[in-house]
Amino acid sequence: MDAAFTAEQDEIRRTLRELVAERCGPDEVKAAVRTAAGHDTALWQTLAKELGLPGLGIPEAYGGGGGTATELALACEETGRALVPSPLLATAALAAPLIARLGTEEQRAAHLPRIASGETTAALAVPGTSLATALGLADATPGDWAGGGRAGGVQAACDSEALHLYGQAEQVLDGHSADLLVVAAHTGGFARSRTLLYLVRADAPGVVAARQNALDETRPQARIELRDAEAELLGTDDAGAVAAALAATGDTAAAVLAAEAAGAAEATLARAVDAVRLRERSGRAAGALQAAKHRLADVYVAVRAARSAAYYAAWATGTADGRERAGALALAQALEALRTAAAEAVQLHGGTGSAGEHDAQLYFKRAAGDELLFGPVHRLRAHAAERAGLFTAQPGEAA
Repeated sequence: MDAAFTAEQDEIRRTLRELVAERCGPDEVKAAVRTAAGHDTALWQTLAKELGLPGLGIPEAYGGGGGTATELALACEETGRALVPSPLLATAALAAPLIARLGTEEQRAAHLPRIASGETTAALAVPGTSLATALGLADATPGDWAGGGRAGGVQAACDSEALHLYGQAEQVLDGHSADLLVVAAHTGGFARSRTLLYLVRADAPGVVAARQNALDETRPQARIELRDAEAELLGTDDAGAVAAALAATGDTAAAVLAAEAAGAAEATLARAVDAVRLRERSGRAAGALQAAKHRLADVYVAVRAARSAAYYAAWATGTADGRERAGALALAQALEALRTAAAEAVQLHGGTGSAGEHDAQLYFKRAAGDELLFGPVHRLRAHAAERAGLFTAQPGEAA
């Protein structure tokens, strides 16, 4: 493994850090999340058209940068520092990779160039609260997360003229502002039960998207209702390929999310350090107290470890065998570090840190919100350990 970043990767980080520092202060973030889109659309166009962020992982043949998960992880680490609300994660880390992996040549040519240029934003819609399960980050009975042929979830029905979807998907990241939806739906009934992915235009008749209240406003979520909505099968009718693509996308997305959480944790730590330098207790700077130093030192170690794990996971997605499935473990470590850093920041800011409008609360809510969406931490680790066979008895050994 070569741990050094290339000049291009360093440039991505430097340019984005400067832009975020200039245009994404806490007041700008709070204003952006209260808009109809849930993000600053002008900033998104800058990120897309001038910096090419949504196209970082898209092949050059489709107008993208032809990069790897590492470039996207570095970009999200920088946006994570300021909790920049944008459709980058939903579009570039969840929807676009599925279109690239499963789509036909016509589907790739139709959608990937528009995503890479920022003309189209996309979102992955899965039924209920099953996003982590659909991405292979948590365990469940195969197919159950998509409805399993029973009432609920999203169902696909095909007649002689077209394919239509019925049902509802919750917790769709940036689904209310997306132009294109990648929808996981159950098909085949009981006789040939399977889960496939479908492309649905957000402005198609029968598609109703409503933004939901979320603990973390910087991570907008929507409820998508599909009422006889016309859809297009993504790729071919191969449930095995869909499951593999979702798992591969989940591993890459987890690495990207880990980098984003590590960036947020590092920013939270910096704010806490600044706070204890300014606060005084008994006539002394709070930062001079040994207890405060020890607590901050523990957070520093956790943040650095999370950052290293995120970098390794991003690199591992590009290894020769495809992936080492390090994403879930890196995400668990990063979410734990962010939770710890945010909790310490709230406490070390004193009474003001517990106020809902304080900046520290943004990071605390991001930590809690991401665990609700992708965790909890112990579930990520348990599933990764089970998948690696750590709890499986070897021949001749006791279980």
